[in-house]
Amino acid sequence: MHQPAITATGVFVPPDTISNDELVVAFNAYADRFNAEHAAEIAAGALAEVPHSSSEFIHKASGIESRYVMDRTGVLDPARMYPHLRQRSDDEPGIMAEMAVDACEKALTKAGRTGAEVDLVICAASNMERAYPAVAIEIQQLLGAGGFAFDMNVACSSATFGIQAAADMIRAGSVRRALVVNPEITSGHLEWRDRDCHFIFGDVATATLIERVDDAQSGFVIRSSRCGTEFSNHIRNNNGFLRRTRPDGMADRRDMQFMQEGRKVFKEVLPLVCAHIQHHLDDTGVAANRLKRLWLHQANKTMNDFIGRKVLGRDPEPGEQPNILQEFANTSSAGSIIAFDRFSEDFAPGEMGLICSFGAGYSVGSVIVEKY
Repeated sequence: MHQPAITATGVFVPPDTISNDELVVAFNAYADRFNAEHAAEIAAGALAEVPHSSSEFIHKASGIESRYVMDRTGVLDPARMYPHLRQRSDDEPGIMAEMAVDACEKALTKAGRTGAEVDLVICAASNMERAYPAVAIEIQQLLGAGGFAFDMNVACSSATFGIQAAADMIRAGSVRRALVVNPEITSGHLEWRDRDCHFIFGDVATATLIERVDDAQSGFVIRSSRCGTEFSNHIRNNNGFLRRTRPDGMADRRDMQFMQEGRKVFKEVLPLVCAHIQHHLDDTGVAANRLKRLWLHQANKTMNDFIGRKVLGRDPEPGEQPNILQEFANTSSAGSIIAFDRFSEDFAPGEMGLICSFGAGYSVGSVIVEKY
C-alpha cells in the first residue's frame, strides 16, 4: 500500500470576464425584446412575461459578482445569449483539452514534474465536448503522459470523485502519479435567458497532481476520501446522444440546458452534505476543531456559510471557509479546487483541511488532507 498525496494544483483562467452589471444589461435587453415580440400572447396569458434582472438580485441570491467565460460576445448578445466558440477540425486540440493542458502544466511546473512522469489522467467534468474518443486521452497525448486515461462525469462533484479514484489506484500500486483535471465550460450548458439561473456559472479549468508521498518533498497527504450519491431530478440536463431519436429531438427545448429547482435543492442538499462530512470526520477520527480550513464547492455563499457553521459548530472565522465564487461564479467541479489552490499556501506540517464538492445526482465528495 502506498500513501497518496496532493502535491500541486493548477488553474486555467479564461481571458474574458462578465460583471453582473454587464450581464444584467444584456439580459434585460433580451427580456424587453421577448416581451415586445410576444406581447399578444403574454396579454392572453399564453406566455409569461420575462421579468428584468438586477445586480442586486444576483448578489443577494448567490454572492456572485462576476464570472470568467471563454467567449463574452455571444453571451452578451441579446439576440443570441450563448457563447460563440470556433469550430475546430479533428486534427486540432479540442477546446476542453487545450484548457486542461494549461492547468496541468501549471500544476506540473509547481511540483517540478513533466507530463512524461504521469501515468494516469482523469478528465472529470460536468460535460464533455464529445462522447469519444475520451477527452482525457487527448490530454494524455498532449502532455506526453504514459499509462492510461479516462473521462468521468459526476457533475459538480467530479473533482473529488476523480481524486478518490486516483488516490485509490495510487494506494493499490496500479499507478504512481496522476492528474485529475476539471475543464469546465459551463457557459455552454447554461440557459442565459432564464432569470432564475442566468448568472450562476462561469468557465475555468483546474488540475490536481496526486503522487505517492514518498516521491514528493511536500504537499498534502490524502488521509481519507469519501463519495456518496442519491438520485434526484432537481438538478438536471436532458441533452444527450438520443436527442435526435425523439419526436421533438431537435427542438429548442428548455430541459436541454441546465435546470434546477433551487428551493428544493437548497432544502435537500444542505442536510445531505452536512451529514456526509460529519460521518466522514467521525469515521476517520478527525475532530472538526482539527480542520484549519474547509474548501467547499462554490455554488452559493449562503449554502457554504450554512455548511461551515454546521460542520464547525460555530460561525467560521475569516479564512476558515473561503469563497471564490464572487470572482469566478459557480464553476461546477472546479470550484473547490480553485479555493484549495488559492488558500492552502499558509498550512504548516500537521495542519488539516477538508475539500468538499456537491451537486447534481445528488452527489457529495469529501477529501481530508494533512500538510506534510
